[in-house]
Amino acid sequence: MLHGAQAGRVRNHSKDGWVVRHTRGRGPLGPRQDRNVTNLLAGVRVLDLTTVLAGPFAGYQLSLLGADVIKIEMPGSGDLSRDLGDVEALRDALMAPPFLAQNAGKRSFSVDLKSEPGRGILRRLLETSDVLLENMRPGVLTRLGFSWEVIHEINPRLIYCALTGFGQTGPLAERTAYDQIIQGLAGMSAVTGLETGDPLRVGFPICDTLGGFAAVMAICAALARRVNDAEGCFLDVSMLETALTAMGWVVSEQLIAGRPAARHGNQNAASSPSGTFDAADGPINIATNTQTQFHALCDALGRPELATDPRFIKRTDRKRNRDALTCELEATLRTRPAAEWESLLAEVSVPCGRVLTLDEALHHEQVRVRELVHEIAVDLPDRDHVAILGSGVHVNGAALAPTMAPPRLGEHTGALLAELGYTPEQIGEFRDQRVI
Repeated sequence: MLHGAQAGRVRNHSKDGWVVRHTRGRGPLGPRQDRNVTNLLAGVRVLDLTTVLAGPFAGYQLSLLGADVIKIEMPGSGDLSRDLGDVEALRDALMAPPFLAQNAGKRSFSVDLKSEPGRGILRRLLETSDVLLENMRPGVLTRLGFSWEVIHEINPRLIYCALTGFGQTGPLAERTAYDQIIQGLAGMSAVTGLETGDPLRVGFPICDTLGGFAAVMAICAALARRVNDAEGCFLDVSMLETALTAMGWVVSEQLIAGRPAARHGNQNAASSPSGTFDAADGPINIATNTQTQFHALCDALGRPELATDPRFIKRTDRKRNRDALTCELEATLRTRPAAEWESLLAEVSVPCGRVLTLDEALHHEQVRVRELVHEIAVDLPDRDHVAILGSGVHVNGAALAPTMAPPRLGEHTGALLAELGYTPEQIGEFRDQRVI
């Protein structure tokens, strides 16, 4: 059952040509009238009881795929991410950048689940939904009266996905988990950084993101299964285990080869030359995993003698003499800018790329052509639009884009209650009782 609103989409670009513009999606509620081929999850309703990042990120990805995502929030405060970041005007409006980044296309429903009327509203929402997504500590919903058994009785078709740091079982299940904690416990920090330095966290919340993607994959698989089997299921997604599975290549060295993982900085331990090298104006990444690629690199640099140098003939030779080879290559690479080398090496099929700043990456022509960044019209204290990311997935050649602006806290509560069959008088009573 889908009850979302489709935003109008304007296919022109902003002046600098890096975003796709959208009108603000505040149309009348009701079934979508569009036939957008990107709406792969059209007709699927998701209850999003998540906060901060991993869970909201998963809900956002489901929204981009066409699901009607209803974000359940506590009246007065809402998702903690509404009050994070450094833009004071947006924080005061409970529309901080971290919230804007992960919640476009959703409808906000504010309700106090600790109240008896609030739990009755949640029960009615569960009856009409396909997916419940939450990232609370194990047992929180059970204490509110909504264990998996109760939820399954309310709606046998519903898919319940619990996304937590450590999963629902085990000695750490009850612990609070943040991305950096997971990075450390997964051994991710231990393999990141320079060989002679300390472990480092990855520069963005990668475990939250990986956990969100794992939840979306599991939910989509469960929805596919339901085509032939109407029964719902309980999905227990662990960020720690997801982080470890994402490190499969490194893990295999430990589990299969018996070699402890080590830090290699910007060098690829599996091959040489493969890593980051200095050009005239900055760094460039170059990777040669085959003999053909190494020979092409030497020729493009005008250094064919390196391919026959006894120190560098075989992969094992190059790995053993990595430092010497790096010195030889950088002596030539430093004679031209990184962009020139990138163009020359790409022409001979040597994998390469400049090391860009985040701003440069977002403005890259490849990203612009693929329509990853979307400009959404909003009504906020200090701006009338925001730029947010869509998805790296295209469907039938079309980019996945948010359908509505990020919602104000409780923006859709009244309309959704009416959809659920509550009368204006009942909705008024809920407001008087501060249930919503």
